[in-house]
Amino acid sequence: MGERTTRGPGPRAALFPLTGPLRFLLLSSFLIPLGSFMVLPFMSVFLHERLGLGLGTVGVVLAAASLVQFSGGIVGGALADRIGLRRTMVWALVVRTAGFAGLLAALRWPPLAIWALVLTCCGAALYLPANKAYLVHGVEDERRPAFLSAGNAAINAGMAVGPLIAGPFVLSSPGWLFAAVTALFLAVTAGHARLPGSDGNGADGGNHAASRKTAPPGLLAGLALLPFAANALAFYLYFHFQHFLAVYAVERASAAFYSMVLLLCFTLVIVVQPLASGLIRRMPYVLALAVGFTGLAAGMAVLAAGTRAALLAGGALITLGDIVLFLKNDLEALRRSPRSDAVVFGQQRLAAGLGACASGVLGGQAYGLGERAGHTGWFWLLAAAQCLLLPPLLLTVRHRAARRPVPDDYHEGALTHDDTDGRIPGR
Repeated sequence: MGERTTRGPGPRAALFPLTGPLRFLLLSSFLIPLGSFMVLPFMSVFLHERLGLGLGTVGVVLAAASLVQFSGGIVGGALADRIGLRRTMVWALVVRTAGFAGLLAALRWPPLAIWALVLTCCGAALYLPANKAYLVHGVEDERRPAFLSAGNAAINAGMAVGPLIAGPFVLSSPGWLFAAVTALFLAVTAGHARLPGSDGNGADGGNHAASRKTAPPGLLAGLALLPFAANALAFYLYFHFQHFLAVYAVERASAAFYSMVLLLCFTLVIVVQPLASGLIRRMPYVLALAVGFTGLAAGMAVLAAGTRAALLAGGALITLGDIVLFLKNDLEALRRSPRSDAVVFGQQRLAAGLGACASGVLGGQAYGLGERAGHTGWFWLLAAAQCLLLPPLLLTVRHRAARRPVPDDYHEGALTHDDTDGRIPGR
């Protein structure tokens, strides 16, 4: 394969020139999680202490909301394929704005809080596949990793800043906080309504007309099996860290130190992923899986030590592994699937939801056993062992998914202008 097809521009060169709509979309990718994370990380405290719900009820509500937010992405992708990217994003933001307004109303009628939270999660599920597809619409294959990683960096920046702003107010002045977030989402929704259509001519048709004509019906039609399975497994293992680090870290350090660990992880995504996006694009897929899951395994094993240094180092290693896995799985799914970008992103979100849900159920049981035995460090060693033992099983999926013949010069994982599935370059 020629050098021209395997080596792309650097991250800065790949992003520029940026059009006005793409600048607004990247800004929105910061503002939307900023507003969301001014509220959502504190929902367990708000539901329990302000609204008086029992912790068991709170746990069920948050688990159901998380499943909707992730797995509902497959519906968002299908909707974007039918009515267009811009319309889907606008309707998703309308739903999410209504959810935050409902939280404001719940201060007077508490039962409304649960439905309001579900609405915000439904809006997130509908929005993200269309957002990511719009961001890379019409972009050449070698520039796509830079755009996706820039969007991920903006999202993580908003997630990092939101709790810092809202922390002092979520219990003392929740009314003002919910009103401010609702106003922010109204403004962002109005901005999205002014975006040009995704076909480049101002009309917001579907983002992949050819896909709608040729692809078979069904939400899972055209599924890229190996990236789907790898994404589900990556989220299953990562959410051991996401779900259970808080209780593990707070009892060994403090809530403030736990916040420092999260800030380090967000910062790594913001800084490292855009810089490494070109390397991740060129990396063979099997190598990317090996690097990513090895990073997860090393991080989980380090966490078992339980010291402050181990918490920081373990969080950093896990984040570096996820930087490779999450971006490469999306890129590989786009390359392998004949479906539109929005549908592919929706399918990958479904995989993420299934993995996160399984992590909550199975990981919770494992952590509970370790806690009752007085050795929660063993929970992280068990997770590290899974990071090493489960990925080889994906090779079976890989062989089943690779039945069709490929050209002699095909290099798995490398993106080309004429990809092997016959998809339109840049679509």
